[in-house]
Amino acid sequence: MNNELWWLYPGQMGAALLLAPLLPGIINRVKAKIAGRRGKPLLQLYYDLGKLLRKGEVVSATTSWLFNIGPAISLAAAVCALALLPHGTGASPLAFDGDFLLAAYLLGLGRFMLVLSAMDTGSSFEGMGASREAAFSALAEPVIFLCFLCLIGDAAAQRLPSALSLSTMFGGAPAGAWSAGRPELLLVPAVLFLLLLVENCRIPVDDPNTHLELTMIHEVMVLDHSGPNLAYILYGSALKLWLFAALLAGVLVPDLPDPLHHAGLHLLVILAAAVLVGLVESAMARLRLYRISSLLGGAGALAALALILTLIR
Repeated sequence: MNNELWWLYPGQMGAALLLAPLLPGIINRVKAKIAGRRGKPLLQLYYDLGKLLRKGEVVSATTSWLFNIGPAISLAAAVCALALLPHGTGASPLAFDGDFLLAAYLLGLGRFMLVLSAMDTGSSFEGMGASREAAFSALAEPVIFLCFLCLIGDAAAQRLPSALSLSTMFGGAPAGAWSAGRPELLLVPAVLFLLLLVENCRIPVDDPNTHLELTMIHEVMVLDHSGPNLAYILYGSALKLWLFAALLAGVLVPDLPDPLHHAGLHLLVILAAAVLVGLVESAMARLRLYRISSLLGGAGALAALALILTLIR
């Protein structure tokens, strides 16, 4: 990258941290427009975060220190995982060979801490949500690694340096490959979009706006959280949504000569992903719990097919 554009990556990382709460607002606005409703304000999550940070916390007497540190560690893990992505321009300053393993395990750490916080309450409802979250995450993680392996195989086939780094996998090389005659790589963004829905508990996997404890997955885990801890969870969820949308953009956006154009197109794809999520949630109903594993199985089959086609090329 040009030394004159040294500020571009820090600026994009700052934009990700600042604009992440905008994505749930875009999704809600799209759903409201399609349903013919006025809907929530676009900046509703910003208002909610500000209000929660000013409020006090109500902590159950049955909880321990795990309940209090879980949301903060989950948020920190999401920020660290986001910092490993290239964000459309050059390599991340923290990039190294094998950083995709660190990113995956950072996301797993955040999920693990939220599960511990939920189970620490002793609530049967939160324990039920924690068990569902752990079960579906165990099915989703192999699919994520299959996508990574597919992109690693493509980078190795192109003889790119640091093929094991996220900055190489999502730096524009896949888009150049599928546009140059490798259509099997188009299966990867399809799988990543399904993972975005699953990992962020969006319809058809879960409904973040529902309040029926017996049908919730992620939302039921945070019923006992309030004040700043709930703000950390909501902000961490928004960052996770941005992270998966950024992975999707990293596969679809080609490596443009102008870094500013590349960064702008990368941001547009992330915002378009939020619009697409709103369209999907407006067109589909929530799946039954036993069908979610079938959805993840189908995503895994697509990722495995993409990997096989990449390796035999």
